[in-house]
This record gives sequence, structure tokens and C-alpha cells, in this order.
Amino acid sequence: MATLNESQSGKAVKGRTRKTAPRVDLTAMVDLMFLLTTFFMLTTSLGTLNAADIAKPDQCDQCEMDYPASRTMTVLLGKNDETVSYIGTAENADMKVTPVKNIQDEINSNKLLVAKAHHNNPVKYMIVIIKPTKTAKFQNFVDLVDEMKIADIKSYSIDDKNISAKETDFMKAKGL
Repeated sequence: MATLNESQSGKAVKGRTRKTAPRVDLTAMVDLMFLLTTFFMLTTSLGTLNAADIAKPDQCDQCEMDYPASRTMTVLLGKNDETVSYIGTAENADMKVTPVKNIQDEINSNKLLVAKAHHNNPVKYMIVIIKPTKTAKFQNFVDLVDEMKIADIKSYSIDDKNISAKETDFMKAKGL
């Protein structure tokens, strides 16, 4: 790699030879260092962000989406890190207020209820509708989407437009 060059310009004195100072040429070492640095910069991947893919459908004025009430769980995000959850439709639902940090227990228990009601049929999995309100924190929304992945919920949707009057009244009564 490195070469040791001695200059030959010194004249020999009678009886003694003149010692010259050795000079080291590091050009090849510097070239190799730059090649290795470039190689590792190009082949190393930088840290990638873990992002959740969320797709919302286009708005449709005449579209009406009916979910099977026996296996649909709705989660409304409110203020003060609280959620309201229920199974079925809002008209005859038993709404429960749960902190966001405990929502996983609620999801798992409802998932077991749906599986038991449908005799563990894998086609009849639980559907979750997430409804963030205007008073909800974005962090709570992200935590709830993470809980969908953790609880292995196969189908969930985000609906921030269609919050019913009964849901709004219940949340106002509970201070959410």
C-alpha cells in the first residue's frame, strides 16, 4: 500500500555514505479510504420510518355502507384520552367509556364475543370502525391504529364524518 521512497540526490562523501530521510507516499492509502467510504455510504441503508398505511375511500354522497351489526365494534375517540366503544348499532348499543391505554382489553374481549357468537368461523371476523372526534388527540388515533395491528384485526375503517346524534349525545353526557 504505502511505498518508501529514498531520494538519490545525495553525493557520497569519501569513506561515508550519506543517509537520506525516508519519505512515505500515502496517496494509495488515501485513495483506498475514499473508495471504501463511498462504497459503504452507497450500500448502507439509512433508518427507515415505520408508517402505517391508511387508505380512505373517495367521498360518495349516495353511498350507504351497511356493516353486520353482530360483528362490528365502533370506537369513538374523545378528549382526556378516553374512548367510547360498543358492539352493533348506536341505537341499541351498550356504550362503554374506556381509557385509550385499556382499549386493547376491550378489543380482545369483543373479539372473543364475536368469535363465540359465530362459532369461531374465520370468515366472520370482527370489524372495527374508528371514529375520531374533533376533541381527540392525534396520538390517541395513532395508538388505536397500532392496537388494530397488535390485536390482528383484519378489517377496520376510519370514519370521521358519520358520527350519529346518539353517539354525540352520549359523549356530551360523559364530558368527552
